[in-house]
Parts: sequence; structure tokens; C-alpha cells
Amino acid sequence: MNATDDVQLMPIRNVCVFCASSSKAPAEYMEAARALGEILAGEGWGVVYGAGGAGLMGRLADGALSAGGRVYGVIPGFMVEMEWGRQDLSEVEVVDSMHRRKARMLERSDAVVALPGGCGTLEELLEAITWKRLGLFSGPILLVNIGGFYDPLIEQLVRAVKQRLMNDRHRDIWRAVTHPREVPEALRTFPPWPADARHFAAM
Repeated sequence: MNATDDVQLMPIRNVCVFCASSSKAPAEYMEAARALGEILAGEGWGVVYGAGGAGLMGRLADGALSAGGRVYGVIPGFMVEMEWGRQDLSEVEVVDSMHRRKARMLERSDAVVALPGGCGTLEELLEAITWKRLGLFSGPILLVNIGGFYDPLIEQLVRAVKQRLMNDRHRDIWRAVTHPREVPEALRTFPPWPADARHFAAM
């Protein structure tokens, strides 16, 4: 995709990260989450995530905070009642629903990075992709495809494009890297998303 005059790369201030809360996730995923937190903090970028303290979510926050980074958590009230949230963050925003949580995370962010995760992570990621398709979010969406975790999803999205359920230009909604260390350069060089995206959202 070529940048046009009305499309400019936006500076990155905050990065939304979707990832698992499972404490039983593979060690390589846990290590990647902590590394990503450290890397984003090292770039001076704030981390926006779901405010959880367990699994990849907890490791992400650990990494960013240990590197002096800013970490903003967004969590629905029922999760606070379940004591699933983390209180040592730079800021915690409590919202009234899962729907509002996803919206606030995207509203506060200039880019999205997805680490491996379960149904919640996949749902959040697909909603971000949908928002971008509809022109509601224009930032980079990056999949950290550790060990090929996201290969089946990428294959499914490409199949949707090939079967004309999505526009061929929608391939530019996302990109994938294999390791957190590739994230900063990938975000900086991500193709800009056109301001008229809504006009080719429908097939």
C-alpha cells in the first residue's frame, strides 16, 4: 500500500497488548510477554492491557514496570470483585462491561500487538481487525507469531480474502513477526491505513 497525501503515519504513544491470562501457558510465551513489556517501555511507549496479574498479562506488566514503563490497565468491575486485577499499575480504569473494556483499550492506544492467547485474546484481536476494516481504528495491528501460534488464524483471514468475503486491501490490516524484538521496527514501518477505509469495507 502506498501512502497518500491524506494518510500520515501517526506517532506511537501507547500500545495495546492482547494476551493470555493463563498461568499454565508455555514458558516461551511467558518469556516473550515479559520481553515485550521491557521492549515497549524501552521505546518510551505506554502499555495498555487488561489489568490482569496472572499469565502472560502479568508477565507483560512485570516487564514494562521493571523497565520504568507506564502501564495502563482497563478492567471490568466484576473482575475487580473476583480479585483478578492488578493494583500496582500506573493507572487502572474500571469499566462496566467487557464491551467497554475493549473499546477503551483501543481508544487509548495508537497500535495493537497480540501475543498468544485463548478465546478472549482472539476475540479482542478480531474486534480490533474489524474496527480497522470499518475505519474506526487506523493504527498498526501486529501479531507476535511465536512458534507459528497465529498461522491458522492468518490462513483463515487470507482464505476470507481469497473467497471475496474481504477486500484484497484488507490484507494490509495486520502484519506478523516471530519475536518481540521485531515489534518496534514493525510498528514504525507499518503501512498507513487509508482514511477512506470505510468505503471499501463492504464487498
